[in-house]
Amino acid sequence: MDRQLLFICFLTFVIHLIGTLAYSVRIAGIRTRRIAVSLALFSILVLVSRTSNSFLGPFLAKRVESSIGMPSSGVGLLDDFRWLLISASLATIVGAILIPTFQRVFSRAVLHFQIHRSVPKLILHGFFKGGLSYLKDNASMPRTANIAGLRDTKSVSLSVTLLNVLATALWTVGVFAALYAGVLDPSVRVTSSTLSSIINGGATVMMAVFIDPHMSGMTDDVIEGKVSETQFRGAVVWLVVSRLSGTLLAQVLLVPSALLITVVAKAI
Repeated sequence: MDRQLLFICFLTFVIHLIGTLAYSVRIAGIRTRRIAVSLALFSILVLVSRTSNSFLGPFLAKRVESSIGMPSSGVGLLDDFRWLLISASLATIVGAILIPTFQRVFSRAVLHFQIHRSVPKLILHGFFKGGLSYLKDNASMPRTANIAGLRDTKSVSLSVTLLNVLATALWTVGVFAALYAGVLDPSVRVTSSTLSSIINGGATVMMAVFIDPHMSGMTDDVIEGKVSETQFRGAVVWLVVSRLSGTLLAQVLLVPSALLITVVAKAI
């Protein structure tokens, strides 16, 4: 693995790590009873994810452009995309392990913001005024009781779980499939690179219409006492597992998605 591929894997890792940690934001919001503030503060990390994503596309496109026409370029690039998808799966696993620590630290950040109402002060406090020591003191591995939440099949419906698997798989593979389609048929590689929306669009619809409203409603139910926090944590465990399953399914969907994009690119 060369340095360029390692850097692209790092960007992929950051994007999916933040995406996994997003589940813990709702837990922090419930603990602090500050859902809106929690989501607003998490948008700072979302900016980091979007910045990483903005660099990921050009770097990966450059790698594809440089490899097209070289002997066995298709096989070599397919291996590169496989490594990127492995990075996504590893990031999801690491994110799952970090959720207990992150939700504690994030809850502290929410309460600090409620007092000072300043994001710059919050950042300075986190790095220079005891924030790092607080992180060290509150580092924690996932508890067995939380992992046992997988036994509670009523915490989140099977349909939402399966939709999350599919949505994550499509969202993970979208850009990669569009770029790999250009490798399969270089004559339409420019058109193919713009068609990732075919894959990502379906994922976005499923998340916006089914998954996010379901979790938002469940979050409100916990605040109102209609659903226990334990049951909500069980739902988060199920969604994290389904997210990991989605990144693994993306390995299977990569080539078929790329072939679909080449067909659409030729038909336009």
